[in-house]
Amino acid sequence: MDIISVAMAEAPAAAAQQPDPLMSFLPLILIFAVMYFLLIRPQIKRQKEHKKLIDALTKGDEVLTSGGLVGRVVELTDAFITLEVAEGTTIIVQRSAVTTVLPKGTLRDLRGA
Repeated sequence: MDIISVAMAEAPAAAAQQPDPLMSFLPLILIFAVMYFLLIRPQIKRQKEHKKLIDALTKGDEVLTSGGLVGRVVELTDAFITLEVAEGTTIIVQRSAVTTVLPKGTLRDLRGA
C-alpha cells in the first residue's frame, strides 16, 4: 500500500508542469521558415525574372520556347508572339512559352550546321 500512495503523490506534480505553448509551436514555425527560404522565395524570384524577360522581348530577338522550338520574333502582341522558325514558316506561341532569349546569330549558326 505504501507504493500506491507514493505513485499517487507524484502524479499531480507531473501534471502541473505543462510545456510552454511557444515551444510546442516552435518546430512548426521552423519548418515554415525553412520551406519559405528554400522553396517559396526562390520560386518567386524565378517568376519575376521570367516576367522581366517576357516584357523585354522585341522584334528580331532569337528565342527558345519551352517546347524546344528556336525562332526569331517577327510580331508581338500582348499574349502571343509570332516566331519565324524557318524561311517563310511562322508559328504563333504564347509569350509565356519563351524560356530563353538567345544571343544574336544563334539561328544562323544552327541553320549553317
